[in-house]
Amino acid sequence: MKNAIQQIRKFNQERDWNQFHSPENLAKSIAIEAGELLECFQWNNDYDKEAVCEELADVVNYCIIMADALDVDLEEIVLQKLEKNKKKYPVEKSKGNSKKYTEL
Repeated sequence: MKNAIQQIRKFNQERDWNQFHSPENLAKSIAIEAGELLECFQWNNDYDKEAVCEELADVVNYCIIMADALDVDLEEIVLQKLEKNKKKYPVEKSKGNSKKYTEL
């Protein structure tokens, strides 16, 4: 991922796009791209994998840009959240169960 992150940073710097990357704008962009990803599955499960991958890449790209804008380490915050989720969803209560942690 380090190479991808560097390439995304370079891409945006070359175009002087960082000026548009406020956390608010990036949150909107993530939601918009996530909607486009969801649209790939709108009517059935017969999806175009290439289109899904392109939309997924857009979501991830904006997440990387937002982490940069907030000056946070994406891997660190993902791992921190995983630790919290391990406590909310202990294996013995949640294995094979899709219920929210408040219902376990």
